[in-house]
Amino acid sequence: MESTPSPLPLTVRAVRSIGVALPMTYALGTSRGTMTSAPLLLIDLETEEGITGRSYVWGYFPGALPAIAKILEEVDRVTKGERLAPLDLWGRLAERFALIGVQGIVRMAMAGFDVAAWDALAQAAGLPLASLLGARPKPIAAYNSCGLGLMALGKLADEAEKLLAGGFRAIKLRLGYPTLKDDLAALHAVKKRVGGEVAVMVDYNQALSLAQARERGRALDREGIYWLEEPIRHDDYAGNAMLARELETAIQIGENFSETAAMAAALAAGAADYVMPDLERIGGVTGCHRIFIPRSARICCRRPPPAIFSNMSTGRTRSWKSRSRSWTVSR
Repeated sequence: MESTPSPLPLTVRAVRSIGVALPMTYALGTSRGTMTSAPLLLIDLETEEGITGRSYVWGYFPGALPAIAKILEEVDRVTKGERLAPLDLWGRLAERFALIGVQGIVRMAMAGFDVAAWDALAQAAGLPLASLLGARPKPIAAYNSCGLGLMALGKLADEAEKLLAGGFRAIKLRLGYPTLKDDLAALHAVKKRVGGEVAVMVDYNQALSLAQARERGRALDREGIYWLEEPIRHDDYAGNAMLARELETAIQIGENFSETAAMAAALAAGAADYVMPDLERIGGVTGCHRIFIPRSARICCRRPPPAIFSNMSTGRTRSWKSRSRSWTVSR
């Protein structure tokens, strides 16, 4: 891929960021903990030509936001006055951070900058980003990823019904209760309430051992779920490949891929039927655009910034689902 210049060349003037905590409409309870607010770092990339590209990164906990912002200060220093060419600037920043490594908060800061850069280019070209990248914007099937965490069955069923508002026909349920019996009870409560026409994805958030995943996976094979997400450690590609071979239910991993090399390794190992790269881990728009998807793979998009990514990878995938989250801004 080459850097895609806009008709109006842009020059980096400044990179600014501010941290916010947005209350979530639905609390998200998983085997890893419960989240009630979304800690986001909002990023503005100002250009000398007056166009401002915008993006955000999800910090997972508030204490991470100042650290990411501090890395962005170095990004600002390195890129100030440079032509806004995302691929070239990603390479330059990777060189700058080579000794500390393009991982963790460094990669998140670089990805946030990259997304804002592409947003600015799309604005300058007067095009949706999808069109700038050579795709054709079109409707995308979406599933509602809000809520449905670990909770009492009655509340779980009520929440599942609420998530169908707006026309959603697919939802995601978090599992990882102490026993298989508990997991199945939660799944049955949700499916009974939403009906058989609604697709239900299941996410374990890496909570299971391989032995547990094989046992629970075989039980879930009889339940008609759409996919089984991250049942074991995301980077146990051999274990995930075993599950993909043995289970009838599709295995989905990928939101923890760190840049495209990790995704390539997982696909080479046969570790998933679906992959879900996360923009702030895969390397922003530049990372997503570098991805080559074999014909046997199916891709989902995790947390695309609103109005920025409209079917960015049209023509490269067999299946695409976008995930929807709901945040409430307090005033």
